Amino acid sequence: MKPSVKNYKRIVIKIGSSLFCAAGELNFTFVQGIAKQISRLRKEGREIVLVSSGAIALGMSLLKLACRPKELSQLQAVAAIGQNELMNIYRGFFEKNNCLCAQLLLTWDDFDDRKRYLNAKNTLLTLLKLGSVPIINENDTVSTQEIRFGDNDRLSALVATAVSADLLVILSDVDGLLGEDKKTVVRIVDEITPKIKKLACPTDKATCVGGMITKLEAARIAIDSGVPCVIANGRREDIVNLAVNKPEGCGTLFVSKKNLDARERWIAFGTKPKGKIIVDAGAKNALLNRKSLLAVGVVSAEGGFDQGDIVSIAEAQCGEFARGRSDLSRRQLDKVKGRRFDREVIHSNNIVIL
Repeated sequence: MKPSVKNYKRIVIKIGSSLFCAAGELNFTFVQGIAKQISRLRKEGREIVLVSSGAIALGMSLLKLACRPKELSQLQAVAAIGQNELMNIYRGFFEKNNCLCAQLLLTWDDFDDRKRYLNAKNTLLTLLKLGSVPIINENDTVSTQEIRFGDNDRLSALVATAVSADLLVILSDVDGLLGEDKKTVVRIVDEITPKIKKLACPTDKATCVGGMITKLEAARIAIDSGVPCVIANGRREDIVNLAVNKPEGCGTLFVSKKNLDARERWIAFGTKPKGKIIVDAGAKNALLNRKSLLAVGVVSAEGGFDQGDIVSIAEAQCGEFARGRSDLSRRQLDKVKGRRFDREVIHSNNIVIL
């Protein structure tokens, strides 16, 4: 399938740690080039959100640490030192190109809570209207395991869905998704199948987390939300311009097919499910046909979810296939599962098929 040519106006660009640091030193030339390319796009009237890793890598460089700290308090301290330096560097380079930038540090809590999610979204949209370039990173200085994204690939995809981006560009130190020969780049992916997933492998770099596996997960979130995604080599000359204007030729382009609305995107990807509801085959078929979930079709439930929480919906044999906002708590559901009940477990308007 050949993607149609499109004028991408609102673009989210994610930069990986491996592009910032080489042999323990910050690559100033790279950062300067990225700022220049983004500033040029801004002058063309495009809106750019930058999701930038690098705080921990830069903190490690400043502290001359060879290995990524494992103790949480040390990792948070390294992030605090590195994040301050990272924004100073960005601000300096963007100022030289007459472009303003802003900083947002986010955790899962900022997506998980609907009100905080909308506040963050409105802040980002306002910054774009003001002509600024929002620079986003995970708030590693306060993040704990429970509220960590784990990698900025997923964060960039969630940001892209939140602001209804036209394109997500993930820049790394690889040319894209490599084929089975580990040499040829897969140029266009219409669907992330098990075969495509097998092509991915985790990273082994000291400053990084993630790898191609997390990039595929991010691409899936993006394209399932209606946002095409490009994975490309950030070291390639003029890569930002190429990714925006010729995405199918500069790396791997993941083509979007679905087009969820803003609320559906949040239900599907913007919050961590608080539990799981296992349904039978009949209930699954009903949900796939846009019906509500009834108690009679529920086999079992897991987790301590309350009324109004987002839950995963799965069939025992096939795993998760949908997410929804439950109208019953786990305690209430346990009392009525498998039986006829006068209330819906989840209304069809609050269910998103994955």
